[in-house]
Amino acid sequence: MTIKKEQKVLGLALLLGLFSTMGPFTIDMYLPAFPEIVKQFDTTASLVQLSLTACLLGLGIGQLVMGSLSDVYGRRNPLLISMAMYVVASLACALSPHIGLLIAFRFVQGFAASAGIVISRAIARDLYSGHELTKFFSMLLLVGNLGPLVAPISGSGVLAVTTWTGVFIALSLLGLYLWAMTKWKLRETLPAERRKPSNFMEQLGNYGSLLRDRQFVGYMLAQGIMIAGVFAYVSGTPFIYQNIYGVSPAVFSILFASNGVSLIIGSTLVGKMAHRVSEHTFLLIGLLMACLAGAVVLFVAIIHGPLFALVIPLFFFVASLGVTSTAAFPLAMETQGHMAGSAAALLGVIPFLLGAIVSPLVGIAGEDTAVPMGIILLGTSVAAMLSYFFLVKKAAGKPNEDRELAKNVS
Repeated sequence: MTIKKEQKVLGLALLLGLFSTMGPFTIDMYLPAFPEIVKQFDTTASLVQLSLTACLLGLGIGQLVMGSLSDVYGRRNPLLISMAMYVVASLACALSPHIGLLIAFRFVQGFAASAGIVISRAIARDLYSGHELTKFFSMLLLVGNLGPLVAPISGSGVLAVTTWTGVFIALSLLGLYLWAMTKWKLRETLPAERRKPSNFMEQLGNYGSLLRDRQFVGYMLAQGIMIAGVFAYVSGTPFIYQNIYGVSPAVFSILFASNGVSLIIGSTLVGKMAHRVSEHTFLLIGLLMACLAGAVVLFVAIIHGPLFALVIPLFFFVASLGVTSTAAFPLAMETQGHMAGSAAALLGVIPFLLGAIVSPLVGIAGEDTAVPMGIILLGTSVAAMLSYFFLVKKAAGKPNEDRELAKNVS
């Protein structure tokens, strides 16, 4: 590959990686402002956390919708429309006069952001295959994994000079920049002859087959429930760190970003050791690590232990997600080549839907206790472990009739 071509590939990876960071930026950037938003609207922690729930729902549902639309209408037009929608929704969040409208606009913002996540991966699939796709995806994920590190720090930086509304204005500028890059720098990668006619019933049939596949559902739930636990951590720590332990928004952002490092460490470990240790072993190790870390978090929350005693097990809990997600995704996709798009969509949607359910529960007992978060982290870890053993391991020794039928049909 020539130097010029390498630079072109790297530039595309950076641009698509920036699209993939829209999820972390949309979710994480306003986290340091949670206590300020509570005071601004004279509301409760649970209602502010509901704005995160709405965003997660938008991100989840949007992936299904925008992924399908991009297969029918191409990549650029849905991306241009969604980025314009993102700019408007972000400004609407900044101008919201009460918490109800903020929650509603956060759903729209999450829905629009989902296009950046799902279409950036579709573009990569359009352009590359085999080992080239693997190499390109590694670059794209490297950029994407920086989102959880940079977003909360960026949010605290904005809060240092303005109010929480400035965070959403900054997000609108990000959307405007990506709209411009799509308009003038990103070419269409799905020509008209390769586009698919919309077939709603066929899509439903694929989802039905996947949901009857016990092993696929086991991997999907093991990964999805674990990610839901991390969303509970994302929703709860802004109040726990700042209200209970009295840290500043800047310190909170540093603590939060450190767990982004643990996520990268966990996923990188699986990638480096995949030729020596099986994905099944890594998945089990990650689930056990999560259960242990969740138990420690709950214990520290009950005794109201010092901050470091809470930060350390949370670091390992997030690292366990890096291990379990990296191992569970290829295991779930291994036998789904005949409907990989539908399988990837379900694997992407379920975590956001489950996260939307558990996130508001973190604040159910008020802003001055970390016990609900500890219960949720331990509960989701145990539930993910049970999903693995009762769905994956139980079905491992049996032929899966639905899977065999789907293969024969394909």
